[in-house]
Amino acid sequence: MTKTDPTSDVLIIGAGPVGLSLANLLGMRGVSVTVLEALPKLIDYPRGVGIDDESLRSLQTMGLVEKALPFTTPSHIMRLVNGKGRRITEIRPTTDEFGWSRRNAFIQPEIDRVLFEGLERFPHVTVLFGHEVSSISDDGAEVTVSGTTLEGESFRRTASYLVGSDGGRSRTRKHMGVSFEGQSPSTRWLVVDVRDDPIGTPNIYLGGDPRRPYVSLGLPQAIRRFEFMLFDDEPDSLVEDDGFVEKLLADHVPDPLTVDIVRARVYTHHSRIAGDFRKGRIFIAGDAAHLMPVWQGQGWNSGERDATNLAWKLAAVVTGQCDDRLLDTYHAERHAHAKAMIDLSTAFGRVVKPTNRVVAALRDAAASALNSFPAARDYFAQMKYKPMPRYTTGAIVTGEPTDLHVRRSSPNKTSPVGTQLIQPNVVDALGATKLLDDVIGYRWAVLQWGGNPERLFSDEQRETLRRLGAVLVSVRPVVQMEIDQPQDADAVVVGDVTGRLKAWFDDRDTPVLFLRPDRFIAATALAQQAGTRLEELAAAVHLHADAAAIAGEQIPARAEIKEKV
Repeated sequence: MTKTDPTSDVLIIGAGPVGLSLANLLGMRGVSVTVLEALPKLIDYPRGVGIDDESLRSLQTMGLVEKALPFTTPSHIMRLVNGKGRRITEIRPTTDEFGWSRRNAFIQPEIDRVLFEGLERFPHVTVLFGHEVSSISDDGAEVTVSGTTLEGESFRRTASYLVGSDGGRSRTRKHMGVSFEGQSPSTRWLVVDVRDDPIGTPNIYLGGDPRRPYVSLGLPQAIRRFEFMLFDDEPDSLVEDDGFVEKLLADHVPDPLTVDIVRARVYTHHSRIAGDFRKGRIFIAGDAAHLMPVWQGQGWNSGERDATNLAWKLAAVVTGQCDDRLLDTYHAERHAHAKAMIDLSTAFGRVVKPTNRVVAALRDAAASALNSFPAARDYFAQMKYKPMPRYTTGAIVTGEPTDLHVRRSSPNKTSPVGTQLIQPNVVDALGATKLLDDVIGYRWAVLQWGGNPERLFSDEQRETLRRLGAVLVSVRPVVQMEIDQPQDADAVVVGDVTGRLKAWFDDRDTPVLFLRPDRFIAATALAQQAGTRLEELAAAVHLHADAAAIAGEQIPARAEIKEKV
């Protein structure tokens, strides 16, 4: 007999990092969520190995970053070396504009566990292990899934929306019938994870050795990952051959016979992306939507970007704040950047893995020539080649440039709309130093440099801000924090203790920012334009004129959430 369970606002298929992150973010907004996972428990072996600053910022938004940090190694350096062990290039970014180190190693099972345990804060979020979905239907009003538990019991669940974060072989994507374009090269890699790191160096070495390309990667908690390219005449079954694995390790560890192997497996790199991330009430995210080679460590992080982008939009629609059309912006914003990360990872792999000695020699010579130029060397070292998300369409308002002297004299004439705002430390009203996001909270915000944003809007426009769930934030030099205090009890004054926010505003003719819950800049304005820009933004996000649910009222205070973790 099929068991019929209560309806949720959102069903998520897959309790991997994307599904768990999405559930945490939706849980913070008061959205009821059911996560269905086919496996009996979380995967407990290492998979992803790199977490970037954007993902740590997302974990910060969830109130979980402090729990996650012990399982990371900040400032993880990556060195590409040739067959003789000589460095071709080095990637060691020193920037922290989003509040965190740009490159970090991590232990994925531990971070996944932090995400899972974070859901204990929310009685309206449920994770059901051992529930394998076999069918999906969308009747236009709700989504229904059915399947079987590990005990052989049939189940059926319904929800307003469904998100498939069910991996590269996604049943959800196949149900949607969308394309999955790209390539799956025949090159295979043998991955060996070991405990009690026999080398102990803290960073990553990508070995562009034409005899056999390899990776040697130091992880937290003394775990090391080795990856070795397999040749066409070497079958997958060699993973079970201890002698073969020991021979591969012999050039890299003093004694390959005594290494403590966590697991060894063979995998193939994929470079694929779905033709659409949405169909009706069904969405895909993470590996279900895109697969990319490991070279830049962006598979896990791209999934986090998906979850962070989609969560606030789903919450806004489910709570009645915005029209369903807002959800179309998920694909519009995420598809192009995911494709750019796939292309970057694929291109980087071509640099690492040539086995033709002439091609490898030409690569080494080209790298040596580039390294002689400081600007080129810095370009790679600081990861300036990494395409940062920049939305040109979606839940944003670009606005027409105003031809005033302030714009003509602005050093940076590129609009920051569609990019993430920096996140330096600031001082709050009580004198505490905090990261900017922790002061604002997980909601919309209107930031004004140097002024009181209350005076920028009419009473009618203030009502629009209330329906949007936006907080007013005055960003000031620390010495001005005590003057011209806002009358709104929910307004925030922050002091620019580091000077980094003033430097950011110095370079742009955008003293008023409309900041989305995912920290992307949705619109900008000069002070006198703020009211008009707000009205344009309300239309762009399809804000309901009679919205009963206000996003800001759905969210427990950050301190209350942390106490429950």
